[in-house]
Amino acid sequence: MTERTRRDLCPGLLRPWIADDGALVRVRVPGGAVTTEALGALVRVAGGHGDGTVHLTSRANLQVRGIEHDDGCLPDAVVDVIMATGLVPSTSHERVRNILASPLTGRSGGRADLRPVVADLDTLLCAEPLLAALAGRFLFVLDDGRGDLVERDLDLGLVALDASTAQLRAGTSAWGPVVPLGEAAAALTTLAVRFAELAGSEPSAPWHVDELPGSGAAVLGTVLERAAGTRVSTPPPPLGRIAQDDGRVTLHLAVPDGRVDARLMDEVRALGAGDLVVTPRRTLLVPDLENA
Repeated sequence: MTERTRRDLCPGLLRPWIADDGALVRVRVPGGAVTTEALGALVRVAGGHGDGTVHLTSRANLQVRGIEHDDGCLPDAVVDVIMATGLVPSTSHERVRNILASPLTGRSGGRADLRPVVADLDTLLCAEPLLAALAGRFLFVLDDGRGDLVERDLDLGLVALDASTAQLRAGTSAWGPVVPLGEAAAALTTLAVRFAELAGSEPSAPWHVDELPGSGAAVLGTVLERAAGTRVSTPPPPLGRIAQDDGRVTLHLAVPDGRVDARLMDEVRALGAGDLVVTPRRTLLVPDLENA
């Protein structure tokens, strides 16, 4: 069990990290979902105020770094543009919207479409005042049953067992009840509140479920057997064309060094896609294409 001596300093938009090359801003995009327009706006911010690129993270979030600042304060123009993208719907909860989901969920393969669960969980997290105190590294991991994320470190999460149910999990090794997918977001929010209550608000408070005495069992209350259906594993999707279940196509694009620049954004716009998905492999999915 790790003993903390300070509160989490993980960056967001309104609390950037000040590095040697300037301010670093991290924008959470639950499930990796971002519109082409919003990502393009961040690339323009990076070009005008930062190092010229948007950095993709292993949690499928977005970073702009090298931003000029005044004693830690970002230029109003940077904050205004990023807020206008809609990527920061809650200023109080912006750093805790860490929701990783199977990138192809609802489009190709998997047992269930977890996009509604991601959206509901994000809404519920932002609506619960107590959860604003979660560490910026607290992570929800939602695997749609294909097994591409089941081995990821996490604080809370689930694995879909079929199109309508999933087994909850807490910490590295504790498994909870099987719940209907329609109730999964509320159940995960309840567990997050339980963690926040157990962790407390002192500077030494745990950041992660596994740092609690009792780990995941303390959050779940009752630990159950791991369902056989959660023992799955799938490699990351190949680069190139991926057939969707609805007959359309997703293009899986490499992003050199995980850095999206203006040239790559021009290529993405030329495909005519409105929505994109950032993957934890620091690549981009361009989904729902009719002719690719």
